[in-house]
Amino acid sequence: MASQPVVRPVSGKRDIKSFIDLAFRLNAGDPNWVPPLKSEVAGTIDPKKNGWFSHAEGQLFLAERDGQVVGRISAHIDTLALEMPADQGFGPGTGFWGMIEAEDEATAHALIAQAEHWLAGRGMTRALGPVSLSIWEEPGLLVLGHDHAPTVMMGHHAPQYRAWIEHTGYAPAKKLLTYELDVRKEFPPVIQRIIASGEKNPRIRIRMVDKSKFDEEAAIILAILNDAWSDNWGFIPLTQPEIDDVGKKLKPIVFNDLIRIAELDGEPVAFMITLPDLNEAIAPLKGNLFPFGWAKLLWWLRAPKVRTMRVPLMGVVKRLQSSRMASQLAFMMIEYIRRSAVSVYGASRGEIGWILDDNQGMIAIADAINSHVNREYLIYQKSL
Repeated sequence: MASQPVVRPVSGKRDIKSFIDLAFRLNAGDPNWVPPLKSEVAGTIDPKKNGWFSHAEGQLFLAERDGQVVGRISAHIDTLALEMPADQGFGPGTGFWGMIEAEDEATAHALIAQAEHWLAGRGMTRALGPVSLSIWEEPGLLVLGHDHAPTVMMGHHAPQYRAWIEHTGYAPAKKLLTYELDVRKEFPPVIQRIIASGEKNPRIRIRMVDKSKFDEEAAIILAILNDAWSDNWGFIPLTQPEIDDVGKKLKPIVFNDLIRIAELDGEPVAFMITLPDLNEAIAPLKGNLFPFGWAKLLWWLRAPKVRTMRVPLMGVVKRLQSSRMASQLAFMMIEYIRRSAVSVYGASRGEIGWILDDNQGMIAIADAINSHVNREYLIYQKSL
């Protein structure tokens, strides 16, 4: 019988390397797990390199058994989440854990217990997980869709983790969905008529972003996002340090024709961000940019050809939500980006999400364009 693991805080560069490397060992046999760039993971967990830590604190833990690292987890508190109304998902007393990897169930239980102990010691009365680390990064545990690889900025977890988490007393708090569709196919005639009608409306303009004005365009999108998403479950406004960091990470995969802003009477009122699936390029690199990975990646970024495009974010200002105009603008942006995705980048598949399972507006749009759920993620909760 295996001995009980010992869980301890991460301390020093050697532990950080062990924390990152463990995921590679435990997921080596999963053909659908995409090895992340180790440098990106290191930046995410480094308070000096991740702007999220400007309003958050956290602790990483390793589990060891007989001298070998067999598990990892993060425990963290977001001060902006604590300020949220409780009916929006977070609120006072809510802490988080994430980045969990475990060799067996006993290790998973020991890790979660340690994360709970850390949170409770700082006054938290409720734990949500997995959230790694920000809600804007990789929230939720994959519970459907293990048979295919995740797209850029989406998580992938071993199927057994669900039972291991639930055995510790956690219950689902929220389900997140992604939808996929064949972007080579034209949308149903009714959607095409809605798009054609919008194209005849002189009040509507759907434009590409201008990457040469990156900061200005980002500010426009952020203003729409903060308005459109402000009442959503789990919404935490992005801070300037986070925006700066996200901009640095995403700028290389930002292409003008894949991000659209909708204007009504000259006012920006909606946006849609689409990213080529970077995972297709980094999967062969096995987590390392050196010695030759960086050159391969730079070459790919010059003119990416991908199978999949991901839509991580879209939004319409609150005053237009639930209106016919909102859905018309959404269909127009989706169609224009679909055309570019196929003709310029060679895409055949699109993925939309994540979408909250009670976001009826977005689900209706996804259904109308003949997409279907391909992955489901659960965020769990437990009282401490």
